[in-house]
Amino acid sequence: MSLLECVAILLTGVAAGTINTVVGSGTLITFPTLLAFGIPPVTANVSNTIGLVPGSLSGAWGYRDLLVGQRSRLLRLGTASVLGGVLGAVLLLVLPSSAFRAIVPALIGLGVLLVILGPRISARLAARAAERGDAPAHGAGWVWPAVFGTGVYGGYFGAAQGVLLLAILGIGVEDTLQRHNAAKNILAALVNGVASVIFIVVAHVDWTVVALIGSGAVVGGQLGAAVGQKLPPGVLRGVIVVVGVIALVSFSR
Repeated sequence: MSLLECVAILLTGVAAGTINTVVGSGTLITFPTLLAFGIPPVTANVSNTIGLVPGSLSGAWGYRDLLVGQRSRLLRLGTASVLGGVLGAVLLLVLPSSAFRAIVPALIGLGVLLVILGPRISARLAARAAERGDAPAHGAGWVWPAVFGTGVYGGYFGAAQGVLLLAILGIGVEDTLQRHNAAKNILAALVNGVASVIFIVVAHVDWTVVALIGSGAVVGGQLGAAVGQKLPPGVLRGVIVVVGVIALVSFSR
């Protein structure tokens, strides 16, 4: 790997760490970059997942004040994320690479669509919150299985996992969107963390990629927590959509 490629991966790690903390679609930045540098898709996905874990933890720490009072909720929903992440990681490893190549374009397309629809999702969440009465502290009954399904998705690939989590929490759990974002960072970190443990044990990992993305993502996590809410969401959304389209083109070749 050349010096220029290393710098590019490091910078995408910073961008992904920032975006994951604020939006939750950083994989759409890092993953196509790794593909463009010739790293095989499954190895790229595995190494990317491990590398983004420090960034998730960094972002969660930056939002720690908004986690106060959410311990019991996170313990309950965290089990869904852990179990889902394990299943998703196992599916990635046991399914043939041809299946990954067939499934990932659909997942990237879904991620891009969710990012494009982000403003509409937010508007719907605000309307639901205004209409909603009392809700269980842990959320409606369907929240746990929905978080589990998102964990499966995150363990397998994970682009826009955070957007899915925000949609689920915003509709099914009574709380503010910023506190949902703090909870989202914890749940995504659990998914990536448990999947990473499995990948480290049984999968081929490119540790250079892990180190570069991880280092960048830690910085990005702090940037996202500190200034992410001030960044124009349209700019972030546009970048993610462009990169997602590039990823789709890469997979179609």
